Amino acid sequence: MLSVNTNSGAMVALQYLNQTNAQLTGVQNAINSGLKVASAKDDGATFAIAQNMRGDVAAYSAVTDSLNRGTSSVDVALSAGQSISDLLIEMKSKALAASDASLDTASRQALNEDFTALRDQIATVVQNAVFNGFNLVDGSTTQITALASTDGTKKITVAAQNMSLGGSVVTVASNGTISTQAKAAAMITTVESSLDNVDSSLAQLSSGAKKFSIQSTFVQNLSSTLQTGIGNLVDADMATESAMLQSLQVKQQLGVQALSIANSAPSITLSLFH
Repeated sequence: MLSVNTNSGAMVALQYLNQTNAQLTGVQNAINSGLKVASAKDDGATFAIAQNMRGDVAAYSAVTDSLNRGTSSVDVALSAGQSISDLLIEMKSKALAASDASLDTASRQALNEDFTALRDQIATVVQNAVFNGFNLVDGSTTQITALASTDGTKKITVAAQNMSLGGSVVTVASNGTISTQAKAAAMITTVESSLDNVDSSLAQLSSGAKKFSIQSTFVQNLSSTLQTGIGNLVDADMATESAMLQSLQVKQQLGVQALSIANSAPSITLSLFH
């Protein structure tokens, strides 16, 4: 039926053209953003899942930062402990030399000066072994703790090792000397004991550093896996989107032509009156 009031063909053509334009807009947005789900409007359920996963990734970033700070603090303590171990080895050598009963007073005095300088250097090393406000070798803290989970309930703890002079690890007193043969002989045992203790403390710190390192690697791998999962959910397949774009552009052109033909239908009515 020909009618000048209602052009059902044009309305149908316009409806399909609007659908094509909407699809074309979605494809263009996907190509521009690289995302097939850029907002909740695109796919509410998928967007919500992706947002939850993004929250976990952000939390794992905080966990990684915490583990890195813990690792750095332990690394500083390890470096200090190794320096102290080296100093104790030198101190043992000085004490052994000074324990020689045949040594003259001037030589023993020179050895004692070297010994006390090494002893004081231990105190300096202990005092300066600070990272991020933590000193794990001066007795100011008993442990350092780092986050290990996104909800903050899981943590990794590494015990501190007090290597201050006159303590349970470094038993050499802060005023210890080798100024006499007897003191030098006694100091040999003290230094050897301290050296064993420091090496044991270093082993414990090293074990703690490994715990941080293992957890950090695990967290990084887990975060990467989540990021890949997010990509699988929301990333656009550019090959598919490109093919769809070409298809919709052709469909749009055909739709425009169909609408044009439908709009010209009423003019046919005029020809009936000529």
